[in-house]
Amino acid sequence: MIVRDRPTPLRLFLTMRGSVLPAIWKSLAVATLLAVAVTVTDGIVDGIKFSLTPVPFTLMGLPLAIFLGFRNNSAYDRYWEGRKQWGDLVLRSRSLARQCLSLVDVALPFGADGADVRTRMLRRTIAHAHALRYRLRGGDPAPDVAPWLAPAEWERVRDLPNLPHALVLEMGADLALCLRERRIEACTAPALDATLSAMAGVDAACERIRGTPLPFSYTLLLHRTAYMYCLLLPFGLVDTIRYATPLVTLIVAYTIFGLDALGDEIEEPFGTLDNDLPLDAICRTIEIDVRTALGERDLPPPLQPVDCRLG
Repeated sequence: MIVRDRPTPLRLFLTMRGSVLPAIWKSLAVATLLAVAVTVTDGIVDGIKFSLTPVPFTLMGLPLAIFLGFRNNSAYDRYWEGRKQWGDLVLRSRSLARQCLSLVDVALPFGADGADVRTRMLRRTIAHAHALRYRLRGGDPAPDVAPWLAPAEWERVRDLPNLPHALVLEMGADLALCLRERRIEACTAPALDATLSAMAGVDAACERIRGTPLPFSYTLLLHRTAYMYCLLLPFGLVDTIRYATPLVTLIVAYTIFGLDALGDEIEEPFGTLDNDLPLDAICRTIEIDVRTALGERDLPPPLQPVDCRLG
């Protein structure tokens, strides 16, 4: 995720980090070179004059603008829904920490080995956030998940197909343990169970966003229409604006290809591109909050943007 102040007017055209230009420069080059060729030849190909009036571009431009607007709105809805779900995970993690520390009785030893079930549950909360991040992004979760779990527990869950769900099940088992050992009142247990259910709901919502992209046929239609519009545009401009045709084509193509590429980028908000959600930073926030609730003071600092990018 790019975090920076609005650039000055001069740097506005020089800023590359976070721009979609690296993704579309080849398409822009093709459209511009074609416009140069059309301008030089005056739209004559093999002795035949190709000339288009503005009418086709007016007719094509209106549905293209509607398609681009609808698709980008849909893509941003997915992006914002993903951010809301991770914000809810932060809330539920803080709530679980408060509920465990205030509702679970500490008058008796915890478990056969004397381990504090509250600490175990809250460390597992940190592991759950990292596990969800890796489930959405891919990769080996062991380096960020294993340190927060007991070795026996990690060996038990590491090869399960859905690691975040497995960790919620482990927390549910500890809640059942607290009920059996009368460490929590039966009337207050549903509050902790509701928090665990909400965390499982965040997992499912993120999996829904990750596993259900926008329909491919819709995206394909938009891509094709954008390319047809930009590649035919020089033939409609050359008789009117002559040598300004390449410049106008470049500006129009940058707008259309850029909006198209931006929709592609934010459609999948859990990736590692510049404009994707900062899941690393959110996981660090959860870690700091939970460890603070446990009374720890040797805490890692919040993640800061590096080269204007927050991970």
